[in-house]
Amino acid sequence: MSADSQAPSPPPELANGRFSGREAFAQRIRDAFAVAAQQGWREMILCDARFQDWPLHERQVVDSLQAWSRSGRSCTIVATEYDTVIRQHARFVHWRRTWGHIIDARVCRQIDPANFPTLLWSPHWTLQLLDPVRSAGVSGPEPERIVQHKELLQELMQVSSPGFPATTLGL
Repeated sequence: MSADSQAPSPPPELANGRFSGREAFAQRIRDAFAVAAQQGWREMILCDARFQDWPLHERQVVDSLQAWSRSGRSCTIVATEYDTVIRQHARFVHWRRTWGHIIDARVCRQIDPANFPTLLWSPHWTLQLLDPVRSAGVSGPEPERIVQHKELLQELMQVSSPGFPATTLGL
């Protein structure tokens, strides 16, 4: 085997600017998780009413999240409900059980799902879906956008409560 075949693949470049279409949205999510793992992002916040268009069911995404999961990392997820996540994203649900101690799942029922923001936030890069019908949005590393999205997410978390437990205890 050559040295090139043993070297880890470089992280994808994170796309910046506007995007449109479900596949473009999903690819930016995939790339963000891959870069988060490669660069060791310490914090991420995922926000969507139901996460139905996120590629959380894909092995590639869960592998990236697994590589990202280390001590000192944290991920907050905020949704209006998690039924769709449980139904559509079994791999993510299983991964979440293992890493529940670094995942803070929040539920926010006060906001209509049609008006709920779709965001992936990190201190390094952020993505926002602006038009859910066309899967159109914008992403990038601009500091003002990162601060604006963080403030919006903090407001949501203030009116949210814990939800989507990693395990369900029964009798």
